[in-house]
Amino acid sequence: MTNLTDLQIVDDVVAKARKAQKEFETGATQERYDQAALAVGWAIMQPDRNLEMATLAVETTGLGNVKDKVTKNHRKTLGLLRDIADAKTQGIISENPETGITEIARPIGVVGSVVPSTNPIATPANNIINAVKCGNAIVLSPSPKGVKGCERLLEYIHAEFKRIGVNPDLVQMIPAPGTKEKTQHMLEITDLVVVTGSQNNVKRAYSSGTPAIGVGAGNVTVIVDETADLVDAAQKITASKTFDNATSCSSENSLIVVDSIYEDFIAELENVGAAVLGTDMEQHIVERLWPEGHLNKRAIAQDAEDLIEALEIEDQVTTTTEFICVETSGIGANHPLSGEKLSRVAALYRASDFDGAKQVAARMLNHYGVGHSVGIHTTDISRAIGMGETLPTCRVIVNQAHCFATGGSFTNGLPFSLSMGCGSWGGNSIDENLHWKHFLNITKVVCEIPANEPSVDDVFTSYWKVAGK
Repeated sequence: MTNLTDLQIVDDVVAKARKAQKEFETGATQERYDQAALAVGWAIMQPDRNLEMATLAVETTGLGNVKDKVTKNHRKTLGLLRDIADAKTQGIISENPETGITEIARPIGVVGSVVPSTNPIATPANNIINAVKCGNAIVLSPSPKGVKGCERLLEYIHAEFKRIGVNPDLVQMIPAPGTKEKTQHMLEITDLVVVTGSQNNVKRAYSSGTPAIGVGAGNVTVIVDETADLVDAAQKITASKTFDNATSCSSENSLIVVDSIYEDFIAELENVGAAVLGTDMEQHIVERLWPEGHLNKRAIAQDAEDLIEALEIEDQVTTTTEFICVETSGIGANHPLSGEKLSRVAALYRASDFDGAKQVAARMLNHYGVGHSVGIHTTDISRAIGMGETLPTCRVIVNQAHCFATGGSFTNGLPFSLSMGCGSWGGNSIDENLHWKHFLNITKVVCEIPANEPSVDDVFTSYWKVAGK
């Protein structure tokens, strides 16, 4: 039987959040919301605290590495604060005399957020900033391994809130130990739920009865065609694949290389730290990366030397090896390398030409990670456009390090985010990066304007010319 005390604990947390949110909203100004968002930003970006929390995240989850988590915490937060700096999220945000519509920004209320272990600091910080920028309270449900990091983050946020007179109950978490029952109850009694992490949690959010924003699974495939700058492509793919030990859902999982430049590109990959293993090693890797059918915890998001030891390939690599590419041709449930690997391992496919590469990419998407994103290294932009017109994907990343670009970058126009919507293809309610607009209600005040009613002839003349009246 469900422990009723657990549910009462969640009720109490959400009740406090709801009270704090009403106080926050009453008499609010844009400045109040902006200051709260900046307080959260500084809580994570202050260098000493950033390093401490990055270290704690790696120690408690066993995933990623400290140096890259420090970078991620800093850049993701800085980019988000840049994105929202001039955003109007309080009071009248637009007036249009032509339509007679005035828009007023209103908070949603209490946001419930389920946080993954892969990004136990950066993801909750991102969601908290978006929530308070829009006048909301937020309650977090971290993964069991992410509890200590989340507690420390909230400790620093509350310290910053004290400096500016904001009620700490505006940002809370479900007290440890976390349980599915606690998280489920939070999903059911908050006003909006935002879920990043396992697809099981996403499905639970969508079936909770509360408006939900969930994100789909990643399994990024990147094409390298015969027009690409091979040196640039190899460097960017390596930087992306190795960043934070491939914890990102936007990390390259498979490379599809056009035949005419295959050998040259492999050479460039090897120059920057890849160890390319032939098809004769595929079964060896599969057996060690998925012992008993589950991803090997000794390999997931680990440093290169630990991964190499877990895969038992010391004799196949060099002292400068940063990640592993495994040649393969299989796609589907019986070919694990074609799925998400959460490690410094990429599947390597060889395609006859670009059209063949695009067909492989389509098969990959339809197997796993549909809707999320694909990449291409090319000098022919029409190929990227064609991929966007035909593949079931919400993002086509062109000539960029994929894990840095997909979630927003200082060199592209995507919003900074750690949660990427995958549209209807991925079973999601959004097809864009989660950002501040998703944390708002907008009330429309509608005034009468001069009539604008077309005649029937105005509407149907062009149709009648084709089909007859």
